[in-house]
Amino acid sequence: MNPTNPIILVLYYSRHGATRKLAELIAQGIESVPGIDARLRTVPAVSTVAEATAPDIPANGAPYVEKEDLAECAGLALGSPTRFGNMAAALKYFLDGTATEWLAGTLSGKPAVVFTSTGSLHGGQESTLLSMMIPLLHHGMMVMGLPYTHPELMTTSSGGSPYGATHWSGIDGDKGITEDEKRLAIALGRRLALTAASLQGAR
Repeated sequence: MNPTNPIILVLYYSRHGATRKLAELIAQGIESVPGIDARLRTVPAVSTVAEATAPDIPANGAPYVEKEDLAECAGLALGSPTRFGNMAAALKYFLDGTATEWLAGTLSGKPAVVFTSTGSLHGGQESTLLSMMIPLLHHGMMVMGLPYTHPELMTTSSGGSPYGATHWSGIDGDKGITEDEKRLAIALGRRLALTAASLQGAR
C-alpha cells in the first residue's frame, strides 16, 4: 500500500461472514486499478445491554471504522446483511452519528456503491441496497450501480443486481459465493475505483 495513493473505504457490517466475503471481493476489484488502495473497515454490533461495550479492536476481520476514514477516502463501498429488507442496525447506528461530516460536506462529491447478502434469494436484497443509498445521497455522494454491460446480470441465478453487488448465502450460510456473484462484486469495486481515479484526476 502506497501512502500517497487515493483510498477507497470498504465499510461493512457482517454477522456471519457472508457480507465480509463480498467486501473482500470488492476490495480486490478496487485494487485491480493501479494507484488506488482499498481500506477495509467494519462497525461494532449494537447490544441490547446498556452497559455492554465492544473491544477497541475486533477479534477478527477488519478494524472498526473511525470518522477519519470518511475524511481520508476518495470513495466508499458500503455493505450490510439484510434485516427485514433494510440495512442492519449496527451500520445504521454508525451512519446516524455522521451529522458532523454531513454538515461539513466530508463525503460530498465522492463516488459510492452498496452491497448486501441475504439468507433467502428473495429476502430483500434490492430494498436493502436502496436503504443504504438514501443516507449516502443525503451526504451528497455520487451513488453508482452495475450496468447491464456485465452479462452476469442477465444470467445469474443467485445474487447480483444493477443496484449493487449481492450474495445469496442460504438460511444457514451454507451457500458459497458463486462465480456470477464474484465477478459482479469485483466489477463493482473496479468501477468505483476507476470513477474515483477519474475524479481525483479532474481535481
